[in-house]
Amino acid sequence: MRANWLPVRLALMVLAMTSSQAWAESCVVHSQAERLDVKVCQENLNIPPDLFHDGFCKPQLKDQKVEVTYLEQCPSGSFGQCNNAQVANMPYRQNIHYYGVASDAAFLKPFCEQQSKGVWKAQ
Repeated sequence: MRANWLPVRLALMVLAMTSSQAWAESCVVHSQAERLDVKVCQENLNIPPDLFHDGFCKPQLKDQKVEVTYLEQCPSGSFGQCNNAQVANMPYRQNIHYYGVASDAAFLKPFCEQQSKGVWKAQ
């Protein structure tokens, strides 16, 4: 299935935030809908642990099934990653690993470099 990454990526960045203790340094967010299958891994660089765990790793995506797995580091197998990505209007940074449809890099790379001020790395 062709994944439309940009709306999910944006949704992951502007989540409502609450507090709790973080379980790990990375989280894999896998969301699915009728014609959507998106998997990203967010690697925390300087986001407060409770904010990362309960905000960034818990997206509220309408009409989508979302599964979150916490890990010490992102798994291998991504087709690209946005390193040192800055969260919009916030001082926080994270590395975002993308899995799935490699051709989505055509949209993700410019977003990474221009909007997130990150460094794109193809795998």
